[in-house]
Amino acid sequence: MNDYYADLGVARDATADDIKKAYRRAARKLHPDVNPGPEAEEQFKKVSQAYDVLSDAEKKRSYDMGADPYAGAGAAGFGQGFSFSDVMDAFFGAGAGAAQGRGPRSRQSRGQDALVRLDLDLVDAVFGAEKDLTIDTAVGCSTCHGEGTQPGTGTRTCDVCQGQGQVQSVQRSFLGQVMTSRPCVNCQATGQVIEAPCYECSGDGRVRTRRTLTIRVPAGVDTGTRIQLAGEGEVGPGAGPAGDLYVEVAVRRDERFQRQGDDLHATLELPMTAAALGATVPFETFDGEQELDVRAGIQSGEQIRLRGLGVTHLRGSGRGDIVVHAMVATPSKLTSEQEDLLRRLAALRGEEKPTGHIADPTDGSIFGKLRDAFKAR
Repeated sequence: MNDYYADLGVARDATADDIKKAYRRAARKLHPDVNPGPEAEEQFKKVSQAYDVLSDAEKKRSYDMGADPYAGAGAAGFGQGFSFSDVMDAFFGAGAGAAQGRGPRSRQSRGQDALVRLDLDLVDAVFGAEKDLTIDTAVGCSTCHGEGTQPGTGTRTCDVCQGQGQVQSVQRSFLGQVMTSRPCVNCQATGQVIEAPCYECSGDGRVRTRRTLTIRVPAGVDTGTRIQLAGEGEVGPGAGPAGDLYVEVAVRRDERFQRQGDDLHATLELPMTAAALGATVPFETFDGEQELDVRAGIQSGEQIRLRGLGVTHLRGSGRGDIVVHAMVATPSKLTSEQEDLLRRLAALRGEEKPTGHIADPTDGSIFGKLRDAFKAR
């Protein structure tokens, strides 16, 4: 019998991880590309054969009981059950040969995530809301319960891969004979073949349907906010675990308010007399009608702030404000009596022949206020 433990330099009670590490060290040292020569090549084949036996639980058990699978065969190289993925592991780390696959894969897999859009009114973004959302998605097949087979039937072992899910082939290379594995296309690498696919889902284990969800939209969301609903996406093949559903919010344009951050901006048009004398005017908000105090002498572009009546903060407590921009309306048509009154007012104020002046846009003049007001809008 060959002494595979000595060939790899490990103890007989070595763990699977110890065996793999020892093989990697030896493979890097003895590979023909690194250490050319007949002696190194022969030793490389020996450690490869040793790893092939000790890394396989069944072969290792037989070897420990006195049965050497390669007794009398010498160094078998890669042609006698040694997988090319093990070479990949040796040089590039564990998992490098994972693409080759080992053993059949599950027929089940996780479903895809889904993204849908939800249109909201601004009031729903301010306070939050519960909304019904109808989506087209994949759900588990109720006829076969995800098995993919017609009721009363089952699966059989794949004739091509003999239930392994992989098809192996041996090729010659500069390393000797190399065994490579590829997924079996006959059974999609599952090792099992469905003889009578379910007539409802055609063997996929899931069907498409339309369903309605009731979701809670938190207060403070804005256009572009995404809400994640775990496990509400598409069910995977074979009725595998569902993916997640992402709901992207789009807030509709409001006729009265424009949102900036968590503040709501609005424009209030005031008669010239109310602006000059001051007034208390009703102002409709999402919280109901409020009384808005307009100070005497207010100018166009000046702001009145209603605190705590804006959008709820999405993260944290409290709400933004409502910012009201005043716009003084100058009458365009006057009766003769009204015109006479205004002329008398102009005379009392010494404004019969107004000169006017160009305002500095950097100061707090009406020009600057109007500019800032329109920027805010």
